[in-house]
Order: sequence, then structure tokens, then C-alpha cells
Amino acid sequence: MAKKVKKRKEIKKKLLHKYRLVILNESTFEEKISFKLSRLNVFVSGSLCIIGLIGLTTLLIAFTPLREYIPGYSSTKLKKQATDLTYETDSLVRVLYNTNRYLYNIRMVLSGDIENNQVNRDSLREQFKLDPSTVDLTPIKQDSLLRAEVALEDKYNLFERNTTTSDIALFPPISGTVSQKYDAQRKHYAVDVVAPRETPVKAAANGIVIFAEWTADTGHVIIIEHRDGFLSVYKHNGSLNKTQGDIVRAGEVIASVGNTGEFTTGPHLHFELWDKGTPINPLDFIDFK
Repeated sequence: MAKKVKKRKEIKKKLLHKYRLVILNESTFEEKISFKLSRLNVFVSGSLCIIGLIGLTTLLIAFTPLREYIPGYSSTKLKKQATDLTYETDSLVRVLYNTNRYLYNIRMVLSGDIENNQVNRDSLREQFKLDPSTVDLTPIKQDSLLRAEVALEDKYNLFERNTTTSDIALFPPISGTVSQKYDAQRKHYAVDVVAPRETPVKAAANGIVIFAEWTADTGHVIIIEHRDGFLSVYKHNGSLNKTQGDIVRAGEVIASVGNTGEFTTGPHLHFELWDKGTPINPLDFIDFK
């Protein structure tokens, strides 16, 4: 017990023992500054300085923009900007995908090729076409009563009926002789109409010109986009009267018959119709005579 008390007294004496810190002039040994210190004072002063530095650093990080330079910290403004940029990037990716898909469809139309897994609508029409002779068209009693009721309602109907239709009325681009018909098996997704050189080529329906350029294979080409993803394509023209972005009306002159392009066989119009990326037979909709 006495040893422990003696040891404590020695520790206390060391902590409270006074030391003098003197700063002298090296040349004259003149005393400039002197301090009386103890180990306890040095420990307490050092601890207070460390606590003060920690507190000052915390304040700088919490209440000044310096925290943005520390990894792991970011301001609310930067977080909002990062979120907005993420949304904009996602939107740009979608727009880029749709644009690439759109350009791919345009190239597919220009090359006259389609994917193998696409359905040929003309073949489906032929496959499921009904023979009228096999259908019993004799009206039944219920049908006659319904027809009479509908006729009576229409007779005294004061409201205008909706006469719109989803079908597009197509205008013949030129009149002439069809030299080659639509043949999906040979990948000829068009009709070739022979006509004299410089014959005006007219728009088949209202729409906007989405392509009007020269191609090595098919010469002067113009493509018009109509409503509901419907496209009409005019190839081997001698000249073009419209440019990309022009709005055209049905029957408006857009080009002239020519003999341009590597694949041409004489003055004629190579005319195609595409519905949402699928070729259809123009002869089912247009009479070129």
C-alpha cells in the first residue's frame, strides 16, 4: 500500500514539476522569451488544441462548400443535377434506339429486303380468302328485324355519324403498263410501271417526304411517309421535285419518270407500298391503267 502511495506521489510530482522554456538569440545569447511549463500543462494544452482542430474541421465540413471536395460528400444541388442527367441520358438512349430502328427500316425499304420472320400479308389474304359461293348469305329473321331497326334509327338520327375510316385512299402515281408485278418470293416488293420519260410522278397520298436522294442501285429515290406508319416508295426517277421534309398532297407532282440507277431496265417507275415495315402489293389498292 505504501508503495502505491509513493508511486502516485512521484507521478504527481513529475506532472507538476516546473520546467522553463527559454528562447535565446543565437549570436548574443540574449533571452527573448521564456515560459514556465509542466508536463500537465503541456498535456492539457495539447489536448485542447487537438479538440479545437477537430471542432474547426467539423464546422468547415458541415457548413462550407469544402465538404464537396471530400470523397463521400456531395451537395443537394449536385445530387439533383446527377439525377436529372441520368433521366436525360435514359431519354437520349431511347431516342437513339428509335432513330436507329427508323433508319434501319428506311435502309430495308431502299434495299428491297425484309427479315425472314416477317409475315407476308398478301399470302395471308390469299390463304384465308373466303369463296362467296360457299357462304350462305340468306338473311335470317333476326337479321331482317335488326336491319329494319337500324334503318329506322338512321332515318331520324339528328346527329352526324362518324364516316371516317382507317383505310388510306391511294392516288395512282402514274398511268401505264405494268411490266413486272409484285413477287414476294423473288423479293420484288413493288410493281414496275412503264411510262414515257419525263412523265410526271405524283404522290399516292398526303404525307411528308422522309427521303429524297440519289442511290447507285435505284437512281433518284423519293420516300413519302403517310399516316399510321404507311410508306410509299418511288425509284428510278429521272429527277426529283421535292426534298426531305416537304409536305405533299395526294396527286401532287413529286418526280418524273426516268431510267436512273444500276438496276434499271428502261424508263419506268418502281413503286412500293410498305405498312409498318411490311411490304404490300400495290395492285391490291391502285389501278395503274
